[in-house]
Amino acid sequence: MIKVLYLLNHAGKAGTERYVQTLIEKLNNKKIKAYFAYNENGLLVERLKALGVETFRIEMKNPFDIKAVRELSKLCKRLDIDLVHTQFLRENYIALLSRILNKKVKVMYTNHFVMENGPVLKITNRMVTSLESNIIAVCNKGKDVMISNGISGKKIHVIFNGVDLENWSKPVESTIRKEFGIGDNTFVFLCGSRFAHDKGHKFLINAVHQLKKISRKKFKCILSNDGPLLEECKKQVEDLGLGNDIIFTGFRKDMKNLIYGSDLYINSSEHEALSFAIIEVLACALPVIATDMAGNGDIINEKTNCGMLVDYNDDKGLAKAINKLMEDEKLRDEFGRNALKAVKEKFNLDKVAKETYNLYRESLKN
Repeated sequence: MIKVLYLLNHAGKAGTERYVQTLIEKLNNKKIKAYFAYNENGLLVERLKALGVETFRIEMKNPFDIKAVRELSKLCKRLDIDLVHTQFLRENYIALLSRILNKKVKVMYTNHFVMENGPVLKITNRMVTSLESNIIAVCNKGKDVMISNGISGKKIHVIFNGVDLENWSKPVESTIRKEFGIGDNTFVFLCGSRFAHDKGHKFLINAVHQLKKISRKKFKCILSNDGPLLEECKKQVEDLGLGNDIIFTGFRKDMKNLIYGSDLYINSSEHEALSFAIIEVLACALPVIATDMAGNGDIINEKTNCGMLVDYNDDKGLAKAINKLMEDEKLRDEFGRNALKAVKEKFNLDKVAKETYNLYRESLKN
């Protein structure tokens, strides 16, 4: 059984944390023995402890934190770790440098961002890639950008994110319409992204303002999460007079309940790799409108035919797309059927876990 230490700087509640948790749930005590190390505490630590996973804190100040390198090396030797699976550049560099002290341990990296690096990082990427066993890109655009960032394409494998289809595709009787006093004839569209700069909430709110001008149907927009831009977005809604049209729920743990009470999901992000939220929604057979960014096109395209792509910051274009699906129930149903099919074929957690485990095995041979 392979001993894998998952290393993550911030152990919060976003998509990367879901990626780590779902891999551990699928593989731990079956194919691997999982451990977890982190710097900043968060919800993921609680969830992994509940699963019986041993967790450890290592302070990681920056990618070249020598103290963290030593701490990680000691921990890996004590636990007899075979492979460290990293998620972001900071912890990846620390893990790679720890190999200088402990060559037995292999390092594998999953890149969750599609982001161009500066000239200094491109140089260091070229230098440290030789210490990496394998690299996962969660979307095709991510692989292309990593290569442009100086990382060897020979080590990069595209493995799309996946979700537990059996869990998400099992319907629940949603309570949100009753909770928020929404009538059965009111169209509901949902966005569950964290209120951060790259998630496009201000763009979405502007699109709702445009939608009011063209829609003939009653609708409610539900924005469900927290984050640093929450109060700014509430102020924007107030200034635009949308208080009766947009509902802020705060952070919710019952996303499945929210999804099954909605008619449509909106992803308004400015940057995206391969969104877990989109895949979870599709597994519930709900159509999606998303921005045409990076990995979104790997999910929504002519072959999957499970939603619509729009340009980021085109509020009128997004409003028209929402209105089209509000008016066309037949198209929504078609997208919903295809959504479930796409997840079964391309974004299934069993497929992700199998392909990732095979890379673990391959990494140990290098």
